[in-house]
Amino acid sequence: MSTDTTNTTGDALVQLRNVTFGYGERVVLRDLSLTVPRGKVTAIMGASGGGKTTVLRLIGGQQRAQQGQVLLAGQDVGRMDAAQLYAARRRMGMLFQFGALFTDMSVFENVAFPLREHTDLPEELIRDIVLMKLHAVGLRGARDLMPSQISGGMARRVALARAIALDPDLIMYDEPFAGLDPISLGTAAQLIRELNDAMGLTTIIVSHDLEETFRLADQVIILGPGTVAAQGTPEEVRASVDPLVHQFVHALPVGPVPFHYPGPAVAQDFGPIGAEQKSGGSQ
Repeated sequence: MSTDTTNTTGDALVQLRNVTFGYGERVVLRDLSLTVPRGKVTAIMGASGGGKTTVLRLIGGQQRAQQGQVLLAGQDVGRMDAAQLYAARRRMGMLFQFGALFTDMSVFENVAFPLREHTDLPEELIRDIVLMKLHAVGLRGARDLMPSQISGGMARRVALARAIALDPDLIMYDEPFAGLDPISLGTAAQLIRELNDAMGLTTIIVSHDLEETFRLADQVIILGPGTVAAQGTPEEVRASVDPLVHQFVHALPVGPVPFHYPGPAVAQDFGPIGAEQKSGGSQ
């Protein structure tokens, strides 16, 4: 299994090179390097708080690396001005957690929004594109419904139709399976795989659903404390003997990832109180 992600490959659409980023004094990513190949489904996984969503935000330009480079098709996202970043985002689709649909817009209007925002296409053509995208996710008949009138699984599919409205090169999913029932989850996973292959997309998935994600991904990247713990095919990652990767893949409660968030010693927090209570009880 390969953990060396620093090599430049000609078929890479996204590369992070020695990226460091943090929020305030808390460093989330430290000298992180990884590669996302074109036309493949790449899953980014790891323990909560490990920087997975932060990686998506760096690729999308919502955050800028404090050190290192975030490259999209060879261009450094962190050095783009507003106009360049706006153009780059036209090449990206993003499916947020729980869909993030506009609640005051119909299903049709939600999918039409990026087309109206980023293009000058006539309404007749926008209508045809929207209906085609909705048809691709099985919801052409729900075009006139409001988000409050559809299920969570359907909302996720509408969000997917919106994410592919501009025929992006790259589509990113942040927890696409969270909160879905088994049928909706299987449908969503199948759609992600089929759309990636049929449209020639490059897909990045951030997910905690190990089994479903391992089934559809071409490569899996496990983030450790701010860096890459493992990268390879699902089979290679599943067979890893790295303690952190082994703990994550096998859902073990004991391992390098602690249950308790770092804090003062137990005796420091509870010792004096316990002593006072014992003293008070003996009076």
